[in-house]
Amino acid sequence: MNTHKNRWLIALSAICIHLSIGAAYAYSVYTIPLVDSLGWAASSVTLAFTVMMVLGGASAAVFGRFVEKSGPRKSAIVAALLFGLGQAGSGFAVAIDSLTLFILTYGLLSGIGLGIGYIAPVSTLVKWFPDRRGLATGMAVLGFGTGALITAPVAAGMMETLGISTTFYILGTSYFVLMLLGALYIAPPPKGWLPAGMKQSKASGKEKVVNDLSSLTAKEAVKTKHFWMLWTIMIINTSAGIMMISVASPMAQTIGGLSAAAAAVMVGLMGIFNGAGRIGWAAASDYLSRPVVFIIFFIIQLIAFLTLPNISSAIVFQVLIFLVVSCYGGGFSNLPAFIADLFGTKELGAIHGYLLTTWSLGGLIGPTLVSQIYSRTGSYIPVFYVFTCLIIAALVIAVLLKADVRRIRKQKRTPVAANSAIRASE
Repeated sequence: MNTHKNRWLIALSAICIHLSIGAAYAYSVYTIPLVDSLGWAASSVTLAFTVMMVLGGASAAVFGRFVEKSGPRKSAIVAALLFGLGQAGSGFAVAIDSLTLFILTYGLLSGIGLGIGYIAPVSTLVKWFPDRRGLATGMAVLGFGTGALITAPVAAGMMETLGISTTFYILGTSYFVLMLLGALYIAPPPKGWLPAGMKQSKASGKEKVVNDLSSLTAKEAVKTKHFWMLWTIMIINTSAGIMMISVASPMAQTIGGLSAAAAAVMVGLMGIFNGAGRIGWAAASDYLSRPVVFIIFFIIQLIAFLTLPNISSAIVFQVLIFLVVSCYGGGFSNLPAFIADLFGTKELGAIHGYLLTTWSLGGLIGPTLVSQIYSRTGSYIPVFYVFTCLIIAALVIAVLLKADVRRIRKQKRTPVAANSAIRASE
């Protein structure tokens, strides 16, 4: 039955799911209305978002095996139920003025739904797009980044006219319906399926199909050095990006010389570059290869972090910030395809979940480092030097990983079967 499915509609289904859960990044529009109307402390309101973000990465790791066993459809339906109920339940929490219930619904339920919904469609997309893995996962993750851009103005307008509770009820129901529609269509392709063009190229010998380095389970993958090399470069890339996002406005004003209004515009544009990086770098990786794209990320960031402390041009300052943010977004969109290249698609969802722990940890490390350094020195300048050292380490690891991938591919071209080549590289 899956042979009759259109892979571009599968991609659209994944985008529907990611658009919905991506609405989580619009949370800031709720903060002031909740504080003003209910009298809740701003720190308590922020706690709900923090819980959701931490659980988003953690639940992706915890429920990765559940996603693999249950399949994308059941997993996405569970995600729709949890995320939709969490959002709509937040409206009920507001109606009865219960901060505890709000943290449990928006933070706990939505956070678990977010994590499951994030990884549920990804392994399926990779299988439907063996010829364009980067583009496929980039489209889905772009949907995640775009969700906030759509939700923020819609939610703000609805709260003014309908109130906070009703806004949560309507949006929660809308997310559930949109995610359910995506879940009902999404399904993996038949085993060994290839798109027509790829079949013809393979049969004629015009195009060499690049095989995965191995086909490992999640338990086997975490025992390889490649998993931990990828984990390390991801946590550094994520920490650097989230650090920049967390202090973009004050940093732009103190170092870049921007006014508060100009800094606010820059922050808005950062969202666009974050999204553009997700699709642009992912598509580029299909031609350049995933290891090369990650090397480019760290070269760009190394140049940026060495240049930013001595910058005198506001325009150059902003361009460098936009490039760093695009690398942050590109890291997430390239990750699933990179996993498939290294470990195959056997348990991609579970491996992806484990690697998304870098999302939760990076969200803690980046902002914590910058706030601690600033509180001790009263300047953002030392932050760049600390992250320069981390970026150099990541660049070295990325180069070593690329060399190892090349060596194993060369091994696999020999007549000797090299199925276990990646294990031998431990």
